[in-house]
Amino acid sequence: MSQEVIFTEEAAFPAGPYSQAIKTPFAIFCSGQIPADKTGALIEGTIEDKTAQCIKNLEAVLKAAGSELAKVVKVNIFLADMSFFADMNGEYAKWFTHKPARSCVAVKTLPKNVDVEIECIALP
Repeated sequence: MSQEVIFTEEAAFPAGPYSQAIKTPFAIFCSGQIPADKTGALIEGTIEDKTAQCIKNLEAVLKAAGSELAKVVKVNIFLADMSFFADMNGEYAKWFTHKPARSCVAVKTLPKNVDVEIECIALP
């Protein structure tokens, strides 16, 4: 099966030795995106602001892969604290109106000590 490494300068550069996404003929597997802009600077603000930035990064990666948010079928969300859950959900719902399958877990620590990281799987 063929695989294509996806990279775009319109999203945060990977923080480690991994691709922003891998595209296969059947799915696009996006790595987790943290609330950093395309220069790599972490954004300040509310959990809603940070959630939006994660999703904007995913949107840019999906676009580079020839897909879009409307084709997302699975989302995984990692929160530094479940107290962010309701506010994160409010912002998330604005972007994913088609309600893909989803998991959300609280983790002890995220890369660069951010509050949220979001990854997804989309159709090509």
